[in-house]
Amino acid sequence: MVALQLNQIKIVPGQQITLGGINWQAFEAILSELGDEKPSRIAYYQGTLEIRMPLPKHEKAKVIIGDMVKILLEELELDAESFGSSTFKSQNTLAGIEPDDCFYIKNYQQMIGKDRIDLSLDPPPDLAIEVDITSKTSLDAYFALGVPELWRYVSSSNNQGGSLIIYILQKQGYQESSTSLNFPSFPLHTMIPQFLEISQTLGRSHALRQFRQAVKAI
Repeated sequence: MVALQLNQIKIVPGQQITLGGINWQAFEAILSELGDEKPSRIAYYQGTLEIRMPLPKHEKAKVIIGDMVKILLEELELDAESFGSSTFKSQNTLAGIEPDDCFYIKNYQQMIGKDRIDLSLDPPPDLAIEVDITSKTSLDAYFALGVPELWRYVSSSNNQGGSLIIYILQKQGYQESSTSLNFPSFPLHTMIPQFLEISQTLGRSHALRQFRQAVKAI
């Protein structure tokens, strides 16, 4: 058996590695070695660890989607706490995830002032966002952690637009929905891809201004 150190493994942007047979203690050690400022994203479930290195295209999309959520919150005068790509983990379910972005909306008051998350005491985020360009997000860890709503934006590799899939947590797993739990009055599964496409031609600022106007009109 050949033993490799984590710093010997190089992941280029747009690629991911999957490691099997990782127990909880090893997972915690890997998280510690990677550190809080790592550019990669991790997903862990029942002994399998994925480490992904996002592309710049991925990062741009997740920032704009997060900005659109913030516009919705502002226009609806909803209070929220944003936790970005924080690590959410639970030893009880042997699951861990770092979303591309996430928000506490219904449970925001419990998270005010917190800079660390303990899922044995704290609720999971009310909304998590994943952007899939070169990989596909597994729902297992999100389901195990009990995240009520997950958005998965799937971008085409040829820049021909993308699609937003809204998943709502059910007892048996996630169910696709055309309506958001947190923003039920808006057809976000069509609006978000539409304005992301606008950002590709007219730029981020123009797209977000148009999005705000569309929100106000509904």
